Amino acid sequence: MRIEKDHAVLVAGTRKGLTLGSPLALSIENRDATIEDLPVPTDPRPGHADLAGCQRMGNRDPRAIMERASARETAMRVALGGVARQVLEAFGIEIFAHVLELGGIPVRPDAWEAAGAERHAIRAASAFQSLDPDCEQRLTARVDGAREAGDSLGGVFEVRVMGLPPGIGSHMSGPERLTSRLGGAFFSIPAMKGVEFGLGFESARLPGSQVHDAIVPARKGAPWGRFARASNRAGGLEGGLTTGEPLLARVAMKPIPTLRAGVPSVDFESGEATRSTYQRSDVTSVPAASVVGEAVAALELGAAFLEAFSGASMDHVRAAWEDHLGRLRKI
Repeated sequence: MRIEKDHAVLVAGTRKGLTLGSPLALSIENRDATIEDLPVPTDPRPGHADLAGCQRMGNRDPRAIMERASARETAMRVALGGVARQVLEAFGIEIFAHVLELGGIPVRPDAWEAAGAERHAIRAASAFQSLDPDCEQRLTARVDGAREAGDSLGGVFEVRVMGLPPGIGSHMSGPERLTSRLGGAFFSIPAMKGVEFGLGFESARLPGSQVHDAIVPARKGAPWGRFARASNRAGGLEGGLTTGEPLLARVAMKPIPTLRAGVPSVDFESGEATRSTYQRSDVTSVPAASVVGEAVAALELGAAFLEAFSGASMDHVRAAWEDHLGRLRKI
């Protein structure tokens, strides 16, 4: 929530603004409350890890479960994602997330194309991390209506990555495939219920002739060598490897399970039906989730990038990068 003023502090791993090669250490102090001072809810909240966590741990203390399962842990991943982003940006790779839909209200289908080079300014001016200024009032009304009803809203955000060359990732095994690594990273964000790349689920409904990206000769001077794609239905990933096209992922988030109006539950002690206890919460976190989506993509892509172009310094990494581009032009 915007009332929280906590920020990350870098405490180890750098000297004069450069990494040393040792682990980075960051700290984010939660000064808003402490787990010891908060009351223990007497009922588990549906949609959260409360009940399943208590059943796993064998106790009736939802507070111990909810504090660890909280999406607040993503704050650190956003902070660390900023480091990975710097590595990628040094090689012209841009990661950009924006909200496509909130509470069932979609932005205009061509919002990305219409925004063009102004996308950063348009997103920064939006309360919803959206690229459709004309949709702001409708989204605001939808959120206000849900707030008045004591309800919550989910939505969909998109992550685009531009500038990735072909061949990052692996086709060697399932866990090494960049598709599975990125999918796992997105699903690791609390409340995410669906991830798709490119056409995603739509590709299951179409014949192969309308799904696969034709290989064509690249235009003269193209950065990735002699080959290009006629389309990008795969979302920039084939066989667990980048194709050279923009990486395109969409992530669906369920509504926040903490509702002001409560959700039917059962009291731990009495076993009687009740409504779940309200804990402080926003109506929706989809815009914030898109920021987290950028960060986890940066972390996973940063790791895959350094696996492909390893070295003890950025000069070594750049040499490996240039060598890869040279080999691409010879294939």
